[in-house]
Amino acid sequence: MDNPLLGPGLEQLRRRRSVKWRLYGPDVLPLWVAEMDVVPAEPVRRAVHDALESGDTGYPWPEDYAEALASFAGERWGWHPDPADMQIVPDVMLGVVEVLKLLTRDGDAVVVNSPVYPPFFQFVEHLGRRVVEAPLGGTGRIDLESLERALVDATRDGGGAAYLLCNPQNPTGTVHTPEELTAAIELAERHGVRVVADEIHAPLVPQGATFTPVASLPAGARAVALMSASKAFNLAGLKAALAVPGPEAAAELARIPEEVSHGASHVGVTAHRAAYLHGGPWLDALLAGLDENRRLLADLVAEQLPGVGYRVPEGTFLAWLDFSAVGLGDDPSAVLRERARVALHPGPGFGTGGTGHARLNFGTSPGILREAVSRIAAAL
Repeated sequence: MDNPLLGPGLEQLRRRRSVKWRLYGPDVLPLWVAEMDVVPAEPVRRAVHDALESGDTGYPWPEDYAEALASFAGERWGWHPDPADMQIVPDVMLGVVEVLKLLTRDGDAVVVNSPVYPPFFQFVEHLGRRVVEAPLGGTGRIDLESLERALVDATRDGGGAAYLLCNPQNPTGTVHTPEELTAAIELAERHGVRVVADEIHAPLVPQGATFTPVASLPAGARAVALMSASKAFNLAGLKAALAVPGPEAAAELARIPEEVSHGASHVGVTAHRAAYLHGGPWLDALLAGLDENRRLLADLVAEQLPGVGYRVPEGTFLAWLDFSAVGLGDDPSAVLRERARVALHPGPGFGTGGTGHARLNFGTSPGILREAVSRIAAAL
């Protein structure tokens, strides 16, 4: 199957109405938000088309989605979660909010491994919880000493707490190992802290690394993960996600309010189900293309941006670039947007470790990636 990243050209992409292509001017290359420059897999397009043609545009049937995810998990990760235990939610971050409502109270703490996806801060704070950072280690991996300090801080007044884990990690692209996850979860459990995992990038792990679902681990029996086909199959505009509990968290998750299920789109469920059941060949072609791009980016950075730090990510389609040594200030993305007409995601919003950094989305064509790096090099 052809590389999906070689599909739409720049002229076609600029006709899109999504925020990625509308926020900035037509002369800006947008490599910021986590949306790929691909056309969805043919089985997904066909399923959505058939639903519209037949008038199947009513309310969602969650069982279809849950069974498809369970099938996909079995094939990809050798894990067989019970579809009956899953709960449908509007999307991953709103699902995180609903699970945190179940597991914590107003004023409780939520531990995060920074630098991390900015909504981890925004959504948690809007929920009335306080964020406690446990910065990652220098190589972008979970630092158990940092995590323990954060867990102590989070529970120091006797209140409840949760540990919001990003697995695989955004923005670093780190794919946590079973041993790392087990150690982190066990540490959280010793402090009475419940684990909630954002696993939206789970399918985006190529050969050379292995994704491990937290709820598949013995230590993760009381954890809850949020999963969706949206990132891997480029379906962010078709809302639907699932909360997937470990076996000892299923009864708690069942208390999620029924009205939460109404936030998911039936057409979204239709698209995600088709992706999980029939999108495998397309996904494999995408993963091969992303692997080529992440290595191409390494070559381009070494050749044209010698002062910029870049560690090839194990998963996702995101690159975490360190501009600290090239004098672009706390937020290099603002400077590059002005000078290079390239939009990257601002680093400071990712919390501790974000200053001087920017996140680049390499889920695009090699040609656009080359042009973006060339523009950045000229601006530097």
